Amino acid sequence: MKIQDPVCGMEIEPQSAFAKREHMGHMFYFCSQSCVDQFDKAPHNYVMTSASTGFNAQRNLARIELSVADLPIVRPATELEATLRALSGVDQVTINVGAGLLRLDYDPKKINLATMTNTIRTAGYTLDGAQTRIGIENLRCASCVKFIEDELKSTQGVLNATVNIATQEATVDYLPQKTTLADLNKAIETWGYKPRAATSEAPVDKQEEAHANEYRKLMNKFWFAAAISVIVMITAYYQIVPVLRDLSMDSLRLLWGVTALLTLPVMFWSGSDFFTGTWAAFKHRSANMNTLIALGTGAAWLYSTFAVLFPSVFPEGTSEPFYDVVAVVIALVVLGQALELRAKGQSSSAIKKLLGLQAKTARVIRDGKEMDLPVEEVLVGDVIQVRPGEKVPVDGVIVEGSSAVDESMLTGESLPASKKMGDEVIGATINKTGAFKFRTTKVGKDTALAQIVKMVQDAQNSKAPIARLADTVSGYFVPIVMILAVWTFVIWFVIGPQPKLVYALVTSVTVLIIACPCALGLATPMSLMVGIGKGAEHGILIRSGEALQTARAIQIVVLDKTGTITKGKPELTDIVLSDQSSVDRDHLLRLASSVEKVSEHPLAQAIVEGAQVYKLELTEVKDFEAIPGYGVSATVENKNILIGNLKLMNRENIALGSLEEKSKSLADDGKTPMFIALDRKAAGIIAVADTVKEDSAEAIKALQSMGIEVVMITGDNRRTAEAIARKVGVTRVLAEVLPEDKANNVQKLQAEGKKVAMVGDGINDAPALAQADVGLAIGTGTDVAIEASDITLIKGSLKGVVTAIEVSRATMNNIYQNLVGAFFYNVLGLPIAMGLLFPFFGLLLSPMIAGAAMAFSSVTVVANANRLRGFKPRFNAR
Repeated sequence: MKIQDPVCGMEIEPQSAFAKREHMGHMFYFCSQSCVDQFDKAPHNYVMTSASTGFNAQRNLARIELSVADLPIVRPATELEATLRALSGVDQVTINVGAGLLRLDYDPKKINLATMTNTIRTAGYTLDGAQTRIGIENLRCASCVKFIEDELKSTQGVLNATVNIATQEATVDYLPQKTTLADLNKAIETWGYKPRAATSEAPVDKQEEAHANEYRKLMNKFWFAAAISVIVMITAYYQIVPVLRDLSMDSLRLLWGVTALLTLPVMFWSGSDFFTGTWAAFKHRSANMNTLIALGTGAAWLYSTFAVLFPSVFPEGTSEPFYDVVAVVIALVVLGQALELRAKGQSSSAIKKLLGLQAKTARVIRDGKEMDLPVEEVLVGDVIQVRPGEKVPVDGVIVEGSSAVDESMLTGESLPASKKMGDEVIGATINKTGAFKFRTTKVGKDTALAQIVKMVQDAQNSKAPIARLADTVSGYFVPIVMILAVWTFVIWFVIGPQPKLVYALVTSVTVLIIACPCALGLATPMSLMVGIGKGAEHGILIRSGEALQTARAIQIVVLDKTGTITKGKPELTDIVLSDQSSVDRDHLLRLASSVEKVSEHPLAQAIVEGAQVYKLELTEVKDFEAIPGYGVSATVENKNILIGNLKLMNRENIALGSLEEKSKSLADDGKTPMFIALDRKAAGIIAVADTVKEDSAEAIKALQSMGIEVVMITGDNRRTAEAIARKVGVTRVLAEVLPEDKANNVQKLQAEGKKVAMVGDGINDAPALAQADVGLAIGTGTDVAIEASDITLIKGSLKGVVTAIEVSRATMNNIYQNLVGAFFYNVLGLPIAMGLLFPFFGLLLSPMIAGAAMAFSSVTVVANANRLRGFKPRFNAR
């Protein structure tokens, strides 16, 4: 049985331990002298109740062990250790780089786990742990977002939590060994909200059904409140109603008593969420948007009821009720919520489009029989038959047949891709011509489409830094409004005209009702949801709101050369014949390709593929010999052939004539020239190069026109690098950069005080992608690069970089419009509600108009966010 070293956490066999110590009745085993020395200095630090997490009763310190996925990769662990030690409340930090483990001793009274994990993430590391999404029913209060987030973060074992009012979901990272889903649900219920399954993870039809049910529920509440409002309005304005204006005051008071009873179900059914939300906030000694509406309508109802029951208590002319304010305000606010919900449904159309691409059934071959099964029942290893015109249901590899498959949903390529035995096919792509069978490799949530959907959903549920600011403002907003309402009441009651009490009540209620923190709270998440979805439609997968916000301010884009600017694969570019050549171009290429077919040199395949393009038939090769550092020699069609560099030609004393000058010209263009000699006479040159992608120059020009400096970084020699740079219009080149130095070069550019984006596709680009302010990975690149990036470009085109920045700028502009609109609505609305216009124009704002303004300010924000759905990029990246 293995046990843990108490210092570093490494698992070791007791019999093979480096040393052991006994302390307080416990035996401890160690893997190294370093661990023994640390233990001997302070053995009481390591006495705990659990091997991985625990509590030291003597020192009141909690201990937790975290698994860090990329501990050895990002940067030296000493930086992380120093950063964590600097946090108030952290006592000791122990890092085991080899095992990828981080152990923290901390005071839970001074610091919580969420703060420490955020520090780790900010340093560029990824924590291992579980993640879940929890739906929150009827979450429409912007100021509640921060309250629920803080409650979740304070729950033991929670690493991080974000609540998104636009999707009505909480995304929680947590340690399963320290907390349960029931604990997370309880934290949400504490604030008066009911947790439910996250609808974003449900099929499209289920999402739409849940959305329709919620909309129908709100509209039913509105129509009920509206019907009662009509009756109440008639009794409120009895002076203009023929029958009512002739009634005695006693009869009117009886009628008002009936309206008091009629408004009760409006308050406690149509407006039930406002009062339950207020009570939950009150229990936490806080206030939210629900508090404002509940206080405003509740105060109006209580005043009106007292005025009806005890009219003699009130000054003359102040004993008429305001039940119309109660019913109409609640009706209008609920209508606003319903319209807002419908607009939100349009905002999430991008996710629905992606989910709609999934095939519903698959034709599975089991035990030699074909059967149609729901795609959810397909297993890894199943063989599936796909016929022309059908969708590929899941990911897999072709085992029989061939076809052309339309992969435009994933890569954006309009032309179908040829597929043959051994090629990979991706779920949701469309089979065009032939029929084939394939063996499944990924099903369910592991498919490429499911991963894309998850990435988009994660990004939509994340927060941009500007959203955190809006949430904070919304948290302070409600108490400030309540204070303003009290001031308003006092000022009008003391110095206002008669009837003072009526004026004081009406203005204070109007202040409570017109204030709208929701518009502020919705301003960012709604635009993020639409913007990130729009990016996904154009082949841009944005990992988080923070990446979207940062991309707007990018000043330098660093492009890795190989695989980013260029295709990342050498191709045949030139065939040059010598003046005395005895063969033509095709014959020379056929001879060279026949030799290179046997060679293992990386450039040999490019020559062979070049011959295949020209449909040349290769011949048999004899006496093949590889000459390391020089080239190859062989006999083909009874001709002795040499293929190699200048050193090989000089060694064999072969006169090159004008070929040497031509080779220098080719090299200046970034190509690799290879000399060919037949029977010891120079026959020509074949040149290969990693060619530039067709649209790289156009994309770079577009970036430069946006005011962004483009820098190329490569490990190639300067001559080759500058040749490529000239072709694509890049003026600043970082050449001969070792893979491990790419991140340092990005850091130097950041030291110039500029925001830097890095675009790459390889494993060696991962540290630079992580170092950059925004990392963009080419989707055709390696998984490591994609994992380290903030934005993934599904298509391998640099035009995607332009589109990503355009999406970022359009989304952030929309967010600023929303925030400015919401801010000015409240800044202008509150003073008018307090009666600022009354001394000058004799105008007072009605609480009913205030309720309508408050309800429709949120609808306006959502409608403005939906304008992003009409975004058109400069290039069609898909």
